[in-house]
Amino acid sequence: MPTRYNRRKFLQQSTEAGAVLAAASALGGVHAYAAEKPSTVRLGIIGCGSIMNHHMKGLVSRGDDVSIAWLCDVDPRQIDNVAQSMSGFQSTPPKRTQRHEDVLEDSNVDACVIATPHHWHAPIALRAMQAGKDVYVEKPISHVYNEGHLMIAAAKKYGRIVQQGSQMRSSPVTKKAGQLLKEGIIGEVKVARAWTAEARSLVKPVPDADVPKGVDYDRWLGPAPARPFNPHRFHLTWRMYRDYANGEIGDDGIHDLDMATWGLGVDTLPKQITARGGRMLLHGHASDYPDNMNVTYEYPDGRLIVYENYPFTAYGMYGFDNGNVFYGTEGYMVFSRRGAFSVFLGPKQKPGPTEGKELRGQRGYGEHMADFLTAVRERTSVSAPPETAHRSCALVHLGDIAYRVQGQLNFDPSTEQFAECEQANQLLEKKYRQPFGLPEGG
Repeated sequence: MPTRYNRRKFLQQSTEAGAVLAAASALGGVHAYAAEKPSTVRLGIIGCGSIMNHHMKGLVSRGDDVSIAWLCDVDPRQIDNVAQSMSGFQSTPPKRTQRHEDVLEDSNVDACVIATPHHWHAPIALRAMQAGKDVYVEKPISHVYNEGHLMIAAAKKYGRIVQQGSQMRSSPVTKKAGQLLKEGIIGEVKVARAWTAEARSLVKPVPDADVPKGVDYDRWLGPAPARPFNPHRFHLTWRMYRDYANGEIGDDGIHDLDMATWGLGVDTLPKQITARGGRMLLHGHASDYPDNMNVTYEYPDGRLIVYENYPFTAYGMYGFDNGNVFYGTEGYMVFSRRGAFSVFLGPKQKPGPTEGKELRGQRGYGEHMADFLTAVRERTSVSAPPETAHRSCALVHLGDIAYRVQGQLNFDPSTEQFAECEQANQLLEKKYRQPFGLPEGG
C-alpha cells in the first residue's frame, strides 16, 4: 500500500458505496437507514482524554438527547475516567474497545466524537464518514494541510455532517460581536490579531520507558513513525512533537486563528506568510517546536492576520491569555474566546458595546455540541464545517511550514501550492505508517 496519499486521486475516486450513503443521508438524518427518525443520537466516543471528559460532563449536565454506544481509547484507564463522568446518565453502559474499527463497524452508531491526538483525526474521521457516520472532530481537523481537502471531499462524497471543535463559533458572545461587526461598528476590518500569551515551563527530556500496562501503544502511534515508548510522547505532552501534534499554534493558537479569520471575514487563503520564532526562554525544552512564534498572513486583497505566541507572560494581552483584536477603519474590537469583547471607537478610543454581564464567560461548548447534534438529526448546516475549518487550520500548517523552510513564503490561493519552493510543497502532506494510514478511496 502506498505511504503517501494523493489529493487529486482521492477527489477523482468515486464508489457505489459513497453514492448510496449520500443518497441515504439526503433522505434521512439520524438513523438514516431506519424507517423512523428518533431524536436520540447514538454516539461513539473515540479518544477519552481530558477534553472528552469535559464534553461528557457537559452532555450529562445538560441532559442532551444522546445515548453513548461506545467508549474507545487505547488506554483503558482513560475509558474508566470518561465512564465515571457519565455515571448514571443511561441505564445501559456503553461498550468498551481499544479499536476504533469496532465503533465504525456498528451500524447502530449515528455519529462519532473524535478527540484523539491530531495525527489520528483525519484517518479516523475519513473512515467514519465512509461508514456512514457524522463526525464531531476536535481541532485541528487536519494534522497536515492536504488532510483538510480530504475531509471536505469526504463530507461531500458521503453526505456527512462534519463539525470541528471550534466552540467559540457557537457562543452567544460571538453572535453578538458578529452582529456588531456586520453593522460596521468599527468600519471595515483591515487587520486581525491573534495571540496565545501564557507562561510555559521547561520540560526536560526523559529516558524511554516501558509501555504502561494495558495500553495498545502500537495503535496509539497509529500512522505516526514507530518509536520506543517515552512518557513525554504520551498523554498530554504528546503536543510537543510533530509526529502527533502541531505545536502551540495548532493547540491553543488554532482557536484564536479561527476567530481571526471570522473577525476579518476572509473566505480565501493568504498569498504570503512570514514566520519568525525560536528558543527565547525554554532552552533544553523537549519539544520539537519553538517556544515563541510570530506569523503574519497577507491576503490577496491586502488584509492581514497577525499571530503572536509568548511563553513568558502570565499577564496576557488586553487582559486575556488568548484573544484577538480586530482593527477597523473606525475603531477596534478586543475579543477573547474566554467569553468577552469590548469595542473602542474613534481617535480617542471611546468605549463602545461589550458582551454584557448576561453573556460574559460563555465559551460555546454546549451550543457547539447542540449545533452538531441538531445537524445530525435534521441534516442542517453547522457553524464549523470542514470548508471553514480548513481555512483556519491552513494558517497553522502554512505558518509552521514558513517557519521551518525559509521564514517567508509566497502561496498561490488558487492552486494551493507554494511558489517556487518544492521543499515547502512537500510539507503539505506526509507519510503514514501502515496499516494505519488514510483509507483507500477516502
